[in-house]
Amino acid sequence: MATMAGGLVGAPAALADDSVEIDILGINDFHGRLEANSQEAGAAALATAVKEMRAENPNTIFAAAGDLIGASTFTSFIQRDNPTIDALNAAGLEVSAVGNHEFDQGYDDLMNRVIPRATWEYIGANVKVKKELQDRYKELTESWVKEVDGVKVGFVGAVTEHLDELVTPAGISMLDILDIPSTVNQVADELKAKEGADIVVLLVHEGAATTQYESAVDPTSDFGKIVNGVDKNFDAIISGHTHLPYDHKISVKEWQDEKRPVTVRPVVSAGQYGYNLNKITFTYDKTKKQAVKVDSEIVPLTERQADGSWKPLYGPDPTGKGIVDDAVEVAKREGTRKLGEITADFNRARQSNGTTENRGGESTLGNLVADAQLAGARTTDPSTEIAFMNPGGLRTDMKYRAEGKEDGTVTYKEAAEVQPFANTLVTMTLTGEQIAQVLEEQWQPEGASRPSLKLGVSKGLFYTYDPTAPKGRHITSVTFDGKPLDPAKSYRVVVNSFLASGGDNFSTLNEGADKRDTGQVDLQSMVAYLGENSPVAPDYAQRAVGVRFDAPQDGFKAGDTVTVNLSSLLFTSNEPKDEKVTATFAGQEVGTFAVDATAGASTDNTDEVGRATVGFAVPADPAQGGATSADLVITGETTGTTVTVAIPLAADTGPACTVTITGRHAGPLKVSSGVTCLDGAAVSGPVTVLKGASLYATGANVSGPISASKAAGVSLNQTTVSGPVTVNDATDKLTILDSTVSGPVSLTNNRVTDAPVVSGNRISGPLSCSGNSPAPANNGKVNTVSGPRTGQCKGL
Repeated sequence: MATMAGGLVGAPAALADDSVEIDILGINDFHGRLEANSQEAGAAALATAVKEMRAENPNTIFAAAGDLIGASTFTSFIQRDNPTIDALNAAGLEVSAVGNHEFDQGYDDLMNRVIPRATWEYIGANVKVKKELQDRYKELTESWVKEVDGVKVGFVGAVTEHLDELVTPAGISMLDILDIPSTVNQVADELKAKEGADIVVLLVHEGAATTQYESAVDPTSDFGKIVNGVDKNFDAIISGHTHLPYDHKISVKEWQDEKRPVTVRPVVSAGQYGYNLNKITFTYDKTKKQAVKVDSEIVPLTERQADGSWKPLYGPDPTGKGIVDDAVEVAKREGTRKLGEITADFNRARQSNGTTENRGGESTLGNLVADAQLAGARTTDPSTEIAFMNPGGLRTDMKYRAEGKEDGTVTYKEAAEVQPFANTLVTMTLTGEQIAQVLEEQWQPEGASRPSLKLGVSKGLFYTYDPTAPKGRHITSVTFDGKPLDPAKSYRVVVNSFLASGGDNFSTLNEGADKRDTGQVDLQSMVAYLGENSPVAPDYAQRAVGVRFDAPQDGFKAGDTVTVNLSSLLFTSNEPKDEKVTATFAGQEVGTFAVDATAGASTDNTDEVGRATVGFAVPADPAQGGATSADLVITGETTGTTVTVAIPLAADTGPACTVTITGRHAGPLKVSSGVTCLDGAAVSGPVTVLKGASLYATGANVSGPISASKAAGVSLNQTTVSGPVTVNDATDKLTILDSTVSGPVSLTNNRVTDAPVVSGNRISGPLSCSGNSPAPANNGKVNTVSGPRTGQCKGL
């Protein structure tokens, strides 16, 4: 069990004749950073550092913890990372664990191209060919041993157990990725027992989540399970994957119990991109057959200057420099070709610190790549309708302004650095239900490397989600070209080959029917898209918005307050932002609402930046005509983001009609009791509503005035009245909607349940209101009145 330790163990005495000092130098996550660039020392300086340290102590081994290639800069990428392999060969690299990026092009590429070119040994004990396929595929080497001045130093390799989430599953379909601690322990035990290894080092492509000691030993984390789970036969751990530099000394209880002279295990990582080397120094007593001292340190390869620039601390190795220079020349020839133009930056999403990438957030770059891949797929599969892009496939932003190029120009190098993986485009058929499931899978399963991964989606696809919903129920609506996605209908979809085989836990994409590999590399689609559409402008409208509201079981009724919480209204980099949104309900504006752009820990790794709360009262008669819902439409004027939310409405049961008139009624009509309904009826005479009675007229035509005194209710909807309308002292309901009145309208002393509504009418005469409680409203739809509006109706 690992516990906190203080200081180094072992006396700093001069070496005895039977002792040997062994240095192990380590790197990780080099990712093809061939050239010196800011804090990146470059491959040539790295080679010099290793050679100088080896000259100081010939008993030096140069090792690595994976991701030496893949996700590389253009200089290496354009030649499939061959220059990086050659440069590390020249630097004297001897052994490395495989990282997830060594599998970017699949196991076949690793075994048949990468490993034969590398002069070092690639090892991975927890990577095994499936039993039934062992006659077809070679196994990766588990371990490697080197004898140094009579001391055997063994290395065991391992790669993250999340490998199948990080690379194209089809490329490693022949492999099983085993539990790291139990697998490497078995190999270490064998190295000790069968090969006589004196020192054993674990090279593991998995790492701590932070640089803090507590993070490295956290038993609930992937890395902590390794650190706490390896047995006493491991003398050190060189790690990677999380790109963080750390140098921990972790106590080993078994060593303490055995009263060894060394009781701490170095657990180290050099960070990333050739910034540093790890250096672990063992003093090994060959007589006692044990290490009597261990030191470890992080050796920087660059130094920050007073002006903020970085200076390599080692000069360029001539051989390494020649390899890098040749690669640069090839990249220059290929990379300067102009592909097209953009009008502004296309960015990845950012965490709240403003710099760290957020793969859980929507981005203009992700959506652009989806648009480009949709256009590319249509050249060979014209029926393709929708595209998705995984955020991990976007390795840098596409900038409008950058050093050494004309503003707005996009070069081959820039485009390639955005998408360096050379995945092919694959089309498939999914049902609407499956597409919704793909979107649901953005919320990653328990134990995944990230809690959520936001897909870039092509223009035309839009969805809403509830960020607070339980697993499997986040997606609340999906539309395609403005219409609800049909769950039973089939749609043609394109994704890259990584996603097509279920990468990043998007398993539904592996179930697509009629899959066809277009033969196009993803970068080709971007090249073509820029060439055909330049200048390309970012689309600042969100293609996904968080929506949450609570509705009564039977829906909202008139007068109820609706509160809708919105999120994901804003991008998170330097894009234009809405400060407010405008909302309309059932075609009527209900207000403008502020957008909160605050980002913090609660929004990191999510798509929740840009929050607003929209609240309003449901106007009278929202469910007229039998409607079961009405649309709330929220629009951001600056970005163009528009989201439509269907608000459920309580059923309009209508009046309980005592008498219903549908045809022609000759002469005057007197309503003396109950409820009289005029449903498209024509009344040739005046209508009088007496005390306690109600009149409901829809689409009616009354040839004469309508008067009501102390009636229960009066409701005129799309009704024509030849004469004045007078309503006094009503007690239940009063509405006049979208009607035509040839004469004045007078409403006095009405005490009804909900506010009287006088809305959208044409009135030939004055409109006067007084003493009504509540006061009349027009719910945003003004009346056309030939005469003065007075009293409470002055603003209607």
